[in-house]
Amino acid sequence: MVVGLSFNACQQDDDIEFVATEAGDFTFNTTFLENYILNASVGDNLAERFTWNNADFAVPTNVTYNLQAATMADFSDYVAGEPMYNLGNTQGNEIAVTVSKMIALAHAAGLDNDPATADVPNTGQVYFRLLAVVGDDGLPSYSAVQALNVELQEQTEAPTETGVSEVSWGVVGSGYNAWGEFADQSFYTTDTDGVIVTYVTLIDGEIKFRENNAWDSDLGDTDADGTLEPGGTNIVVTAGNYKITIDLNASTYTMEPFSWGVVGEAYNNWGETPDAKFTYDYTTDTFKLGVRLLDGEMKFRKNNAWDTDFGDSGADGTLDAGGDNIVVSAGHYAITLDFNAGTYTLEPADIWGVVGSGYNEWGETPDFSFTEVRPDFWEAEIVTILDGEIKFRLNNDWASDYGDTGADGTLDAGGENIVTTAGLYRIQLDLAAGTYAMNKVQ
Repeated sequence: MVVGLSFNACQQDDDIEFVATEAGDFTFNTTFLENYILNASVGDNLAERFTWNNADFAVPTNVTYNLQAATMADFSDYVAGEPMYNLGNTQGNEIAVTVSKMIALAHAAGLDNDPATADVPNTGQVYFRLLAVVGDDGLPSYSAVQALNVELQEQTEAPTETGVSEVSWGVVGSGYNAWGEFADQSFYTTDTDGVIVTYVTLIDGEIKFRENNAWDSDLGDTDADGTLEPGGTNIVVTAGNYKITIDLNASTYTMEPFSWGVVGEAYNNWGETPDAKFTYDYTTDTFKLGVRLLDGEMKFRKNNAWDTDFGDSGADGTLDAGGDNIVVSAGHYAITLDFNAGTYTLEPADIWGVVGSGYNEWGETPDFSFTEVRPDFWEAEIVTILDGEIKFRLNNDWASDYGDTGADGTLDAGGENIVTTAGLYRIQLDLAAGTYAMNKVQ
């Protein structure tokens, strides 16, 4: 390709002309895996960071790269402008791709991880290439196509030690994840075959239920009567915490307000502000919370109300309905409620939090606490973020903090501030993978 760029020099009659020749070979230099195992439960995690060498057009101007994807090796199914096939633009040399984006491509390629459809493969290939453009409107150059082997993991084959496991169904919608901007909220098995449940925080909006984070199979409620219809009408929801139960055998569902929280002078002066909400951990079938407490007393109650509450009359770690207040000293704690055993644990712990001009003016009020839902996996929802910057730090203190120096979703100890735009977010820290996700809900 040849591109002519002319610039008139000041007070001179001659022109300076740069001629861009076709780019020399530019290729991916990522060390790709032999096989990418994709699990929707970690949809926000990094699947691969694509990196490449510079494209050389022999002109002194910026080069813009677009990472493109397809399900056909010849890119005959590629659609310009379609987010699933266009994974990012940069003038740098890397673009990160999440597990959920890779899963979307796998579904588009006809793969399925539902054990009930054994005739549909759960392994196959998806394809990637780079588009390089010099200047603002130069002609395109493409890298060689890179094929990746992918496998959709069948989650239902991996129950936890409690017998509870994730299933293929999830919650999607403006009331949860802006209609699929990030992974759907998973449902979990119960003691009854075909009856599944989830615990979810929603905002005002609409939701539906769908399988595998895709629109191949979805359920709505056309008559708003609690009956589920394939492809049915969106379900209108109001902001709050809910337990949603689906009976796939009867094609019905229920939604009930549901949350467990900490209340007391040790947290919110016995209810002057909402209780500190617990998060469900399906791997242990318990409810967990990371929280900063004050000197004082506290209890556990359901739905920010006194209809159902638990204390500990014997100070022995047993949950007693309406029992004595629990005395605590100021500090950061990890709390677990185990309703199967009728017990709780309250242990001093290091708790990560959100701090910054984008949340609390760098600590003028307490940081927003994360909860360690599973080992090294922390969640915070729903966080009201402002235009500004944030970081993540331990125990409302600067002894240990994370930023993101490359703005690439990687956690860097003491790294640069993370620039934020105003909105409601679900934030996740995956310390094992060294990554984080800022999922904007609204």
